[in-house]
Amino acid sequence: MTMSQRQVLQVFETYQKARTQFVQMVAELATRPQNIETLQNAGVMSLLRPLLLDAVPTIQQTAALALGRLANYNDDLAEAVVKGDILPQLVYSLAEQNRFYKKAAAFVLRAVAKHSPELAQAVVDCGALDALVISLEEFDPGVKEAAAWALGNIARHNGKLSQAVVDAGVVPLLVLCIQEPEIALKRVAASALSDIAKHSPELAQTVVDTGAIAHLAQVILNPDAKLKRQVFSALSQIAKHTVDVAEMVVEAEIFPAALACLKDPDEYVRKNVTTLIREITKHTPELSQIIVNVGGVAAVVDYLGDSKGNVRLPGIMMLGYVAAHSENLAMAVIVSKGVPQLAICLEEEQEDHIKAATAWAFGQIGRHTPEHARAVAVVNVFPKLLNLYLDTKSSEDLQVKAKKALKSILQKCTYLPALEPLLYEAPSNILKHVICQFSKVLPHDSKARRLFVTSGGLKKVQEIKAEPGSAIQEYINAINSCYPEEIVRFMHIYLTYKYLQKQHHTKILLKEYSGFNTS
Repeated sequence: MTMSQRQVLQVFETYQKARTQFVQMVAELATRPQNIETLQNAGVMSLLRPLLLDAVPTIQQTAALALGRLANYNDDLAEAVVKGDILPQLVYSLAEQNRFYKKAAAFVLRAVAKHSPELAQAVVDCGALDALVISLEEFDPGVKEAAAWALGNIARHNGKLSQAVVDAGVVPLLVLCIQEPEIALKRVAASALSDIAKHSPELAQTVVDTGAIAHLAQVILNPDAKLKRQVFSALSQIAKHTVDVAEMVVEAEIFPAALACLKDPDEYVRKNVTTLIREITKHTPELSQIIVNVGGVAAVVDYLGDSKGNVRLPGIMMLGYVAAHSENLAMAVIVSKGVPQLAICLEEEQEDHIKAATAWAFGQIGRHTPEHARAVAVVNVFPKLLNLYLDTKSSEDLQVKAKKALKSILQKCTYLPALEPLLYEAPSNILKHVICQFSKVLPHDSKARRLFVTSGGLKKVQEIKAEPGSAIQEYINAINSCYPEEIVRFMHIYLTYKYLQKQHHTKILLKEYSGFNTS
């Protein structure tokens, strides 16, 4: 080789090294958020695009990796990838290039699709689905994983996109991926199935029809926490839609084995198991009874005791759903010590939506019979529910649920010690339910009648200003009729005396009540 030939080749080698160094540095810089804006302002997108077609494979792959990292950062950069007409190039390369490039190209598609339905639709419109399906059939597990992840990010946004993914023939291939030995591939496949199934009963049924439930059920006790998260999420998204698919999940014999995962060290495994149980129990009394029979209610009560914050929400709702179905199921929640644990949640939690769910659950437990209402009353939640209802800082949903729960429990409650404090604090719309319960119990309970006088309850009832002929006045009359007329008259005289004394009407007092013993 002559000197001049070497000089010419050295120019190309230098250029290749410079391109290599450039894409490597950009890919490295793109891993740090503080660099993103500077890279964007420097026009990095337009510089990376031609490098996707570079003659050197490693430069192509690294350019795709850099683009993926940039697009992953925010929707503006993802939008720039779409507007730069880069997607068709990537889709074409998915079918043509080696496995390293395929992984990088799928990463870009996944990064663009994750941000919004519009960007995911742009990925679909450029023909990516067929190319990603072919990648799912690749031998290399890394390529399959990258393709499954991109498909999940497309499907997650809405039913239309999810249906497009299903129509491309993805679901059976994802089920096959769950059966592969690689844990990372199993995770991403389970996550993609979850993203497809969540939107509608029809999409969930499509997942079920491929035999997904049985294969998901086989890996629920896998030691990998991230895999268990995705598996329980997928089973939840399937079970939530209809009674039929929920029954199929239960028939896969995941219980009681799944309950062991309520003690898993991973917080999100525990949350997703509880969510699955909630989605099953909400459908029918029969499904709830199955969960009760395997010890599911007691296990969820323990879970609530071990948890804090938002991860408690599915457990709280699950107890409410079980209790809502029937008296017996509500009693199962009571026997499993669900009521004291819900009272702790109501006391500890700060978020209004969690308090609202807890109030709702109390209402579902206490609304059945006096026995159920007493179980709620004895943990002293009435004042708390009343405060949440009256507190102007409470969200509208919390106020509504606290009020509804309080009314539904009060209408069954005959445990007077819990009702009496409400005589002094409740507004008229709640007070009428409290007075009503006293009017039902006092005529038949002599001990309660005596205590009602000595505690000051009867005196308090006389202070209530009720419209003549109103329901609350009828209840007051019913209470007064339980006592000798002179006791009621004594209360009225005593209250008038106290009122006048408070107003300092000394002359009237001396004249009208000179012989009255006020002791």
